Amino acid sequence: MRLSLFICLFLLATVSLAQSPIHLIPQPVSVVPQAVGFTLTKTTAIVYSSPELATIAAGLSEQLTRPTGLTLAHRLAKSPAATAISLELIPTPDARLGREGYRLSSSAKGITISANNKAGIFYGVQSLVQLASPAMGKANQTIPGVQVVDYPRFAWRGVMFDVSRTFFPKSEVLRYIDELAQLKINTFHWHLADDNGWRIEIKSLPRLTSVGAWRVPRDGHFGERPDPKPGEPATYGGFYTQDDIREVVGYAQARNITIVPEIDVPGHSMAALAAYPNLSCSKDTSVRVNPGTQFSEWYADGTFKMLIDNTLNPADENVYVFLDKVFGEVASLFPGQYIHAGGDECYKGYWEKDPGCQALMKANNFGHMEDLQGYFMKRVEKIIQSKGKKLIGWDEIIESHDPNAQLSKDAAVMSWHGVKQGIDAAKMGYKVVMTPAPFTYIDYMQSDPTLEPRIYASLRLKTCYEFEPVPDGIDSTLILGGQGNLWSEQLSTFAHAEYMSFPRVWALSETFWTPKSRRSWAGFIPRLETQMRRAEAAGINYARAAYDPIVSTTNADGKLTLMLDCEIPDSEIYYSLDDTMPGRYSLRYTQPVLIPDGNVTLRTITYRNGQPSGRQITLKRDELVKRAKK
Repeated sequence: MRLSLFICLFLLATVSLAQSPIHLIPQPVSVVPQAVGFTLTKTTAIVYSSPELATIAAGLSEQLTRPTGLTLAHRLAKSPAATAISLELIPTPDARLGREGYRLSSSAKGITISANNKAGIFYGVQSLVQLASPAMGKANQTIPGVQVVDYPRFAWRGVMFDVSRTFFPKSEVLRYIDELAQLKINTFHWHLADDNGWRIEIKSLPRLTSVGAWRVPRDGHFGERPDPKPGEPATYGGFYTQDDIREVVGYAQARNITIVPEIDVPGHSMAALAAYPNLSCSKDTSVRVNPGTQFSEWYADGTFKMLIDNTLNPADENVYVFLDKVFGEVASLFPGQYIHAGGDECYKGYWEKDPGCQALMKANNFGHMEDLQGYFMKRVEKIIQSKGKKLIGWDEIIESHDPNAQLSKDAAVMSWHGVKQGIDAAKMGYKVVMTPAPFTYIDYMQSDPTLEPRIYASLRLKTCYEFEPVPDGIDSTLILGGQGNLWSEQLSTFAHAEYMSFPRVWALSETFWTPKSRRSWAGFIPRLETQMRRAEAAGINYARAAYDPIVSTTNADGKLTLMLDCEIPDSEIYYSLDDTMPGRYSLRYTQPVLIPDGNVTLRTITYRNGQPSGRQITLKRDELVKRAKK
């Protein structure tokens, strides 16, 4: 009897070890491997328990075609079927799963995904698709045996996509939504209007798109481009018609994504003012949609000065008539509860000089310019509320000192400057989406500045992954969740947008979905590498920047010392200081290295499992000295 039991256990373990690893992103709440998985064949069917799951079943069939080469039939069935993939709504809801949770069971008898409603079924499907091997066209593929119980940590799991600075056509927006949905991202923050382009059709204000959607074409680094020339035609840009918007909204809804549209006011309004210059204090008719010139000066203390007026006039009633039209049409297109009204980086220098603004401040006994912005945002909130929506904005929207110029507690705050602003907002009783730039701005450089498109800050993959959205000492129920932000100043193609997004959005998706106790950087690495293979099979232009060497130096008592590191554990780092190309026969880094005097050049590269993994970094001695000073 004991021998038989031993043999059974041995065979069970052998089969289990033979399975493909269970590598899911985001990591589920519970994953229990089973001895035997389910083999997909051309006769496998997808059955679903309710007509409302038909679209999800069809989507699953399509998603499985790429890794398996199979096109699985799908049909309605009142109960799970043997040797099939069954999608089943739970007759008696499981309170622990909530709206978006699911259970997934894979065994030799078949695969079952069950949930309280179709949102959970959709997310169970995304996990199932990840369980399929990323190898293309692998028919008769076995899905690992597993029992998964899963539900999200946060209700708001978002990514912001800036289409103002760089316009992305509708087809690319739809592709990006697909890529986010597969990671269980459920909020798409669509940054539709800024200084560099107005991207949404407003039928009652046609100049917003006939003028505001177009700028003169420019290449080169954003913020350093030449000004428009007199009479130069504005040929770069584009916008989404209202029919386009409806199509994108419906596409996102089918993938359990809510779109939050953003119209950024009162600052960042140059595209709107190019179309309607009378809405600014300066009423400057020469303002054009900005093509990426330097139109502001930033100072070391974080303050700035606008060289061109890009701000709506809070003392002009025509501005509120304008915004009523804009937000009225926006509200009719987007069914979600929030409209984002921006509120960030509003330069108030033109307000300080404007007699109307000064009279308005005096009439309301405002003592600070922030109170005037508070007044403006409160007026905007009332407009948005009149359309049946709630206002959400960047953390500057609650900076007013005057209680009469503060928003209602129905408003929500996106904390972008840092974690502190989110803490302050929560302590004031506001709901908060945590999106602090040092952890979530995925437009920042993700590797060494010599390897990345130049921008003013860096954000490593590991930093994204280790972000904790709930600070200590605040009411966690006020933290709606978190969000990554992709600003597009330095993007020129959709492939580059993907490169900046992934794998950092993979990391953030786990930060927003997975219980804190289930997250670890070391545990993420093997799942990251599997996800990279999936991305390659899907044609997604992800970054391998986490494999690159990390170079730092110190300079003490005239001795320049080199330190090398890598985000990916178990990486081997090789280097040279003799002008030879580094490789696995070069010096291997094990401890800090004293850099010799003279005109030496560092070259360094990483290897993993005996193969080059990161890009080579080359730095001359003067650059190494500069890094020590920083």
